[in-house]
Amino acid sequence: MGEHAFNYKDAGLRGKMQEQHSLATMNAWRVGGVAEYLYEPADREDLATFFSVCPDDMPITVLGLGSNLLIRDGGVGGVVLNLRPAFGEISSDANKVFAGSGVTCAKVARYSARKGLQGLAFMAGIPGTVGGAIAMNAGAYGEETWSFLSEVETIGRGGETKNRTPADYAIAYRSVTLKGDEEEWFLVGHFELTPGGDAESLEREIREMLKRRNSEQPTSQLNCGSVFRNPENDYAGRLIEHCGLKKHAIGDAEVSEKHANFIINRGKATAHHIESLIEYVRARVEDETGVRLEPEVRIIGKDIDDEERQ
Repeated sequence: MGEHAFNYKDAGLRGKMQEQHSLATMNAWRVGGVAEYLYEPADREDLATFFSVCPDDMPITVLGLGSNLLIRDGGVGGVVLNLRPAFGEISSDANKVFAGSGVTCAKVARYSARKGLQGLAFMAGIPGTVGGAIAMNAGAYGEETWSFLSEVETIGRGGETKNRTPADYAIAYRSVTLKGDEEEWFLVGHFELTPGGDAESLEREIREMLKRRNSEQPTSQLNCGSVFRNPENDYAGRLIEHCGLKKHAIGDAEVSEKHANFIINRGKATAHHIESLIEYVRARVEDETGVRLEPEVRIIGKDIDDEERQ
């Protein structure tokens, strides 16, 4: 892969640029090809410089923990941005928590609990970063990320930053779309919470949530979280289990015996195995129940042909 020209070496960037970098260790399934370019900005100013010199037609993909992502075996063209090192700070002021896009959801939950701020305990059950949670309106246990956001900070193609409110977006179940045609990425979330909580009680609530999650989900095995969105008034896991698909496997990709809406990598699965299993499950469920499941996992990159798999 080398289809996009980017003369970055004399651009004054202070971050870390790598070419043809494997992404297999940067996602929860531990599969996938290489990034044409992988860039880790040094800080906010460096990221703005990156966008100001990046070609307008260069594809940009932002990667957090890769917990809701399937990266195909052929890799990802353009630049993959890893914002975790530069946007990993968290702070608070009265009833607000300010969390960078690279902060893990679990850290936000614990931090707010220690501050006695109520509302974000559910985020302890989301195995991703704040940036990803904002981008997809991630949720758990009946709560959703955007229910607690009063403002977000974004950056656009030209390196300009903006502060936006929920009114700027069309927000739905596992979906967030900016109104208008601008291309922007999330940098910081401003969470507005309820003060006055008891820190010990809130931390206990988080521990109980995590215990429940570990008992219900295959957290000790390689997985990306929920594969399909829950259809209206039903659960994807129930439908998949109803079709007898628990433990069904393609290659080393397997429908979890613990929770049918999870696909695990038993160790040697490829992205192609996982995607094939996703499509097989989807087809079987639709054939047997009439319900067409919509993937919650985001699938990116290029597949490779059969000859390249040999």
